[in-house]
Formats: sequence, structure tokens, C-alpha cells
Amino acid sequence: MQPFKRQFLGAALAAATLVGLSAPAQAQNYPERDVTAVIQWGAGGGTDVAMRGYAPYAEEALGRKIVLQNKPGASGAIGANFVLQQPADGYTILMGAEPQSLFRVMGVADFDYDKFTPINIAAVANTILLVARPDAPWANTQDLLSFVQANPKKAKQYLAGQGTVPFTINAMMSTLTKFETIQVPFDGDGPAIAALQGGHVDFGFIASGSAIEHVKAGRLKALGVLSDKPFQGIAPMTDAPSLRGITKYLPWGSWYGVFVRKETPEPVKAKLIAAFKKAGENPQYRSMMEGRGTTMLNISGAEAEAFIKKFQSTTAWLYQGAGAAKKDPATLGIAKP
Repeated sequence: MQPFKRQFLGAALAAATLVGLSAPAQAQNYPERDVTAVIQWGAGGGTDVAMRGYAPYAEEALGRKIVLQNKPGASGAIGANFVLQQPADGYTILMGAEPQSLFRVMGVADFDYDKFTPINIAAVANTILLVARPDAPWANTQDLLSFVQANPKKAKQYLAGQGTVPFTINAMMSTLTKFETIQVPFDGDGPAIAALQGGHVDFGFIASGSAIEHVKAGRLKALGVLSDKPFQGIAPMTDAPSLRGITKYLPWGSWYGVFVRKETPEPVKAKLIAAFKKAGENPQYRSMMEGRGTTMLNISGAEAEAFIKKFQSTTAWLYQGAGAAKKDPATLGIAKP
């Protein structure tokens, strides 16, 4: 072998060895700089509120700043895909929500959470409100149903992307009663709430975490809660006779969590899991979330994986039954609940 070739190969081998040795070392020293967290929904929505309240306590535990970026669109697929394109080093994390577990079922993307590891599922917003613009003429769920059924395609309803709370409650409703509205799309609860307050949209289904303070302040009118029991003086939607069967889908709710690419080194995952676990135990954060009608979970690992699979199964087969699924859940290996 010529001397030049020997020198070149030797240098290449040495460089490869250094890279191989440095990766574990970098993982052990993580984090050495600030972390970017991509929120896959817009400002002011349920995921945004939950994650912005969460991040400061995780920063304390992690010892580095968490820089939050909203990247909404395509039911969360834009934000999730962005994270998938970044290095799997723990410096770009996803602050995601439940629609991603249904991406393949809805034909939104060719992945769901199968490409990610759950660092922590913080909470589930299983208190969902039916809210209307402040001057709406309806006092309860039945008033709205009666109007919609007497005036199909007249009332303007807030609808978000496939897999979201508004989309899913619509699917539930369609299995129980006739419900034809003008569906007005928004990239999350924040813009929709502004439109409701301005009278540009008539009503919508929104998790209480986003809506309850506006209801208390009179900026939104609450017509019902997705339950068979009242919530903070708001009547259950099952008071409407045609919706009593909705209990077969309950409890159901949106949820929020933190994820990294599966290929992220285990030491990095461990540090993130510990930091967000500690953040989820913070009494101020728990008080904020519970005051908004949200149930704290603070789970990771196998427990979080099982939670996602159960939610995916229940909701995917609901969509299949309502004719809303783009792909048969059975062909994707999603078991019936």
C-alpha cells in the first residue's frame, strides 16, 4: 500500500474512532446548551398553555433554558416532521398532543408516535366544553341541537384538523344524531377562541384548559360539558336526550406530552425523563392544570406507551365506525378496544 493511502486510511480510522467515543461522552454531558421545544399547535391553545406552564419547571431541573417554538399546521404534522428532521441528540424535542397518534389512520402522515419516545405525558384534558359566542341565543346543549337540526348548514362551528378534540367530538355526535353545520377550520384553540369572542364563529368543542377562564370572565358562553356529570356549574351534554349514548365513548380527552426521536441516546432520554417528571410534580404546575379541569398523569416509559396505545385504539375505531377514518385501523395493526 502506498504511504499516502496508509496515512489517509489511518487518519480516517482515527477520526471515526473519535466520533464513536465522543457521542457517548456528549450524551453523558447533556445538556451543554439550550434545548429547543417545538409545540405542534398555535399560541393560546390547550397544548400551548399546558406546555408553556410546564417548561419553566423542567428548565430548573435540567439546568438549561428550553426555547419554545410554535409550528402549527396539518393537525400537528408540520411540527412533528420538523423534529424528525433534526439530529436525534435531545436538543430538539417535541411538545405534542393526541392527534399525532392518529396520523396514519387519518392519512395525515406515514408515521405517528412510532418514531418517537414519550419523555412524559403530562396531563389529559378529559373535561371538554361545548362553548358558544357570548351573545349566542342558546342556553344549553339541547337548544343548540334543536337549532342546528331545524336549520342545517346555518350555524358556524369551529373545527380543527383531523384527530383533534373538535374533529373527534364531531365524529361521536355523527354516530348519535344529525348534526350539519358550517365547519370553519382553525389551527388550534387560540385563534378559534378569538373568533368566537368576536362573533365570527358560533360555537365549538374546546378542552376546559383553554376555555374555562374565558367562560368565567363572560367572554364565552358554556352550553355543556362532555360528561354525564356537571362541571363547575356547567350542565352535562347528556342532558340532551339524543346524546345520552355518548357515554360509551367516555372518558375521552385530549392530552399533552413531551417526545424525542427514538434514536436519541438513552442517557439523554434519562435526563429528560427525570427533568420533566420533576416538573410534573411541581405543586404550582399541578394546581394550574387541575384548576383548568385537567387531570395530571406525569407518566413516562412503558406506562406512557400503553396510555398512547389505548387512546389510539379507542379513537381510531371510533373514526372507523363513524366513517371518518382514511385507513382501516386493522390494516395498521391497531387492535379493537
